[in-house]
Amino acid sequence: MLRNNKVLGLIFAVLFAGFLYSIHDVFEQHVVEAGENAPTFAVTTETGQKVTSKDFGGKLLVLNFWATWCPPCVEEMPSLNQFAQQMAPSGVVVLGVSIDKNEAAYKRFVQRNKLAFATTRDPDENISSNYGTFKWPETYVIDREGKVVQKYIGPKDWTDPQIVNSVRALL
Repeated sequence: MLRNNKVLGLIFAVLFAGFLYSIHDVFEQHVVEAGENAPTFAVTTETGQKVTSKDFGGKLLVLNFWATWCPPCVEEMPSLNQFAQQMAPSGVVVLGVSIDKNEAAYKRFVQRNKLAFATTRDPDENISSNYGTFKWPETYVIDREGKVVQKYIGPKDWTDPQIVNSVRALL
């Protein structure tokens, strides 16, 4: 009887450990890093253009997650806008994905700042969570084959020659 209780206890412990491991795997969010394939997405931009992660064939995609209520995001927008204008002729596409829930605030911001790059809203954070983004702004540079080649967390000065040259080197 005592031996049977020990065996049952051991079986229970092994099953419980397996259960915990399974749950951990389900709830742990993957964070995409440089060198990995970029998760796919499909969006409609502010101008009504339908865009997927595959629509950038032959171009380098700079995918920026941001929000109007995020001071560091707002801080980096002018330089990102300038970067988009400067790099577009070279084959670089910038796509801003706002996680704003407030559509009116998002639209006011886009109109007021006359952004030179495509933007869209992802208020449910579906796209950003696929990338494992939880800090804003966060930017992924994705090459022609759909691989993340650079990742920037936090605001950047996109006119900084070091950043511009590092992106140019990927063309």
